[in-house]
Amino acid sequence: MQRNSALLYHSVAFLTVAVWGTTFVWTKLLIMNGLSPAQIFTLRFGIAYVLLLAFSLLNWAWKRRPMSTFRWKSGSWRDELMMAALGITGGSVYFLTENAALLYTTATNVSLIVCSCPLFATLLISLFYRSERFKAMQVAGSVLAFLGMAVVVLNGHFVLHLSPLGDSLAFGACISWAVYSLLMKPAAERYPAMFITRKVFFYGVLTILPCYLVEPAFPPLEVMLSPRILANLLFLGCVASMACYLTWNWVMARLGAVKATNWVYFNPITTIIFAWLVLDEQITVYFLAGSSLILFGMYLCNRR
Repeated sequence: MQRNSALLYHSVAFLTVAVWGTTFVWTKLLIMNGLSPAQIFTLRFGIAYVLLLAFSLLNWAWKRRPMSTFRWKSGSWRDELMMAALGITGGSVYFLTENAALLYTTATNVSLIVCSCPLFATLLISLFYRSERFKAMQVAGSVLAFLGMAVVVLNGHFVLHLSPLGDSLAFGACISWAVYSLLMKPAAERYPAMFITRKVFFYGVLTILPCYLVEPAFPPLEVMLSPRILANLLFLGCVASMACYLTWNWVMARLGAVKATNWVYFNPITTIIFAWLVLDEQITVYFLAGSSLILFGMYLCNRR
């Protein structure tokens, strides 16, 4: 029973990261059609929040509970601040720093730095929580997975163009997600995944609004409602945001922050496979070798 449960948790983590790996392709298509990264983030998190809130309210009504007892806020102001921090670190700041980094440095540098967040998350969490201290085998597995991820991202071109500003922004996104993983541990112990996810979307959208003081207006309505744009936005909002954040927060509560975050190493694999299917990008021997290292490293991280 315990082994079957663990297999379920790891399978859900794999599927969640696999979906997230495709979002770079969908986001690139939306940017090519005139939407900015901040606009894409606002729309996908806004759609996810509205749908999740509606589902929560309907579920509450279906259970015939008084609407006056519906939970809108956390149990204390400290917990509400923690929810706001989750929305910032896992939402607005993470996406803004990651996308802004692409303006000042190469996509290779950004991918390599951001996808190294499991190493920093593991280190950060192990410093704060004794129960999450990692063993030598987990260290070896994490290093192997990181090296495999580097091989996949670099794709045989082992030349990094250093850009202090761009690389710092990418590192900021990496640290932001590591802090999100750290905060998820106490949050998951006190609140259900659906409530946490709803709060992440709410505070993510709320804290992105100041960007619109300098952000250009949205494209015309006819562009926004075109089938291709609408389909991409619905996928990012309904699947990649609402469903995936919900399953990710649930998995982190079950597996622990360290084991769950190690699945982020798998992200570049799904990105490249999907780019091969949609954008006709080539799969190379470096991709196959790096993928093998990632899978073996993740096996060492999670074996007893």
